[in-house]
Amino acid sequence: MLLAIDCGNTNTVFSIWDGEKFLCTLRTSTHHSRTADAYFTWFSTLISHYKIDPDITGVVVSSTVPRVVWNLRVFADRFFGCRPLVVGRPDCLLPVAPRVDQGTTPGPDRLANAVAAFESYGGDCMVVDFGTATNIDVVAHDGAYIGGVIAPGVNLSLEALHQGAAALPHVDVTQPEKVIGTNTVGCIQSGIFWGYVGLVQGLVQKIKDEYGLTMKVIGTGGLAPLFEQGAHLYDEIDHDLTMHGLVRIYDYNKEQGNI
Repeated sequence: MLLAIDCGNTNTVFSIWDGEKFLCTLRTSTHHSRTADAYFTWFSTLISHYKIDPDITGVVVSSTVPRVVWNLRVFADRFFGCRPLVVGRPDCLLPVAPRVDQGTTPGPDRLANAVAAFESYGGDCMVVDFGTATNIDVVAHDGAYIGGVIAPGVNLSLEALHQGAAALPHVDVTQPEKVIGTNTVGCIQSGIFWGYVGLVQGLVQKIKDEYGLTMKVIGTGGLAPLFEQGAHLYDEIDHDLTMHGLVRIYDYNKEQGNI
């Protein structure tokens, strides 16, 4: 069994892959000070709740928060007896190397998204990922990650609005009944919801125009289904895209004798 770990700025996701499917997916908040023992206590407690007896033989990690990687390495070594494969590190091989400016290091989650998108949907596509940041990742015909867009995430924008304007409340992200809000909450919800629909639509179209070819659009991230309600933003929604990418990267390194 393979344990895939995707550590983002807000949440860290653990998924157990049995070779054919994910047995379960666990989510916790990201804290750089969390120890290996604390990870294992949380992990083992939830695994027992799901009545899973995992025989973890490999661990693959994607982390946009470098400070957590050390404790995740210790966690994998101490409790599963294996050295984790860390995406983005020089010793981690990719099926196709990214084609970006020299000296640029793409986020490991974006690399995983590109690998999974190519594997599942083919090349000449883009991934719209709603996370702490709203990312759009562009995948070439051969599966290479070739760049994209980074915009502030939905919840990050809401929090900044709430903190920067004392009179404005913090509101939940939802599709409002109409665009023209008739109260403060409705106005904010409309600005966030329809604003991000317009953001994604505009960027996707500009990328297609610049790329010059027909492109498939894949949505992922927790808020992807919500924004699909407002307009046809994607051709597919794939909730496990990043985790599938981590599994594929691990398998590729195993095939190449790198593990």
